[in-house]
Amino acid sequence: MSAKTRKIMSSGALTFLMAVISLVIIIPLLVMILGSFKNPTEAQLFNLHLPTEWHFDNYSYVIQKGGIGLAFVNSLIITVVVTVFVLISGSLCAFVVSRKNTRYTNFVYNLFLLGMICPIQIVTTFGVLKSLNLVGTFLGVMAVEAALQLPWTIFTLSGFIKNVPRDLDEAAFIDGASPARMFFTIIMPLMKPILATALVTTAMYAWNEFMIPMYFFNSSSKWTMPLTVYNFFGQYASNWNYVFADLVLTALPIAILYLCCQKYVISGQTAGAVKG
Repeated sequence: MSAKTRKIMSSGALTFLMAVISLVIIIPLLVMILGSFKNPTEAQLFNLHLPTEWHFDNYSYVIQKGGIGLAFVNSLIITVVVTVFVLISGSLCAFVVSRKNTRYTNFVYNLFLLGMICPIQIVTTFGVLKSLNLVGTFLGVMAVEAALQLPWTIFTLSGFIKNVPRDLDEAAFIDGASPARMFFTIIMPLMKPILATALVTTAMYAWNEFMIPMYFFNSSSKWTMPLTVYNFFGQYASNWNYVFADLVLTALPIAILYLCCQKYVISGQTAGAVKG
């Protein structure tokens, strides 16, 4: 067997394996999409059969009765604020820890890396927010979500910045630029690919986050999109056709964002993974 034949066979085997693994995601996704157009009896079967009758009115019902409009606004506010804060503060912190090699910056960097592996403790976090009078507020939820996303963002951005030549910094200082001006006018434009990656991943996390709003919001008027599923899912009765329609509407905005930015996500992740 020639080397070319072995290469073709191994490539085909890998493609087949990836196709089989992808079914783990594709099958539940199809069940959800098809179920959103079925009647309650058919939807609760969780199968891939086409609906006997397509119920497009499931979506109009969910929008009218599920509080989707208010939840969309809540999710949008949280997502935008968390994403902007994480990108700006994360890029500034990543620039400092990448350019300064001191005990303090190394300690800060390692502290953020520790935040990537330490799970959130709900009880202690609730206690901190309560002491700050932030329980049940948008600010409290946004602070927690931003804190959970910052470690990964700083780790990724710092890996990219380490590959940016320091000569650019020196040239900017010689021309009289302040550190802030140098960063925002020279360094930050070079970070567009990795910033696009951080934008998409942070926005996806903030939009899809379920646990934090559930624990720290004490009013349904502040619910985000993922929490609206509770309007159709209960302990004693579940309208799975409405649940599926709600989930589709919840996933749609962030899916569109990802599809529009996916080429930047791939290139940014590749660039951020290389350390200088």
